[in-house]
Amino acid sequence: MSLSAASYAQSPHPFVPAEFEVPETLETERFRLRMLTVNDVVKDYDAVITSKEHLHEIWGPGWPEGLTLEQNLIDLGWHQKEFQRRRSFAYTVVSPDESRVLGCVYIYPTRKAGYDAEVYLWARQSELASSLETELAQSVKQWLGANWPFKNAAFPGIDIPDEEWERIEELKR
Repeated sequence: MSLSAASYAQSPHPFVPAEFEVPETLETERFRLRMLTVNDVVKDYDAVITSKEHLHEIWGPGWPEGLTLEQNLIDLGWHQKEFQRRRSFAYTVVSPDESRVLGCVYIYPTRKAGYDAEVYLWARQSELASSLETELAQSVKQWLGANWPFKNAAFPGIDIPDEEWERIEELKR
């Protein structure tokens, strides 16, 4: 996850308009997105720990190295509270029957010029061969375009190479 996005989530500026009704779910035949909560801790932890190599490719070698179940619970609590406060939105990606966590989607405010949100996502390592992550990204892009107030959400690491993303000017607020 982007530390700048996470720290900016604390901004006093509203991320979404007060009248905007935040979508509760996105459902497809393969998966469901819903708010990530502390109740997901065991299944989320399993998805994270069994996907270490893939997560290192996305966010570097530091995370989730050494992550404990308790630390994951704290992290999920933070994401849940941020969602409830409408400061950022973390969705768990679950199988349609909710028996497994398949990944996560994070929607953060951004300071980057030309963008109004940063979106990060990952799919469980065991699902990569089935192109779940690609399907997830496509579905989330369509969902954001149809159901969210963003005009130009960025997908760093997916549509924009990380090196290019780091060079984009940050706006002062």
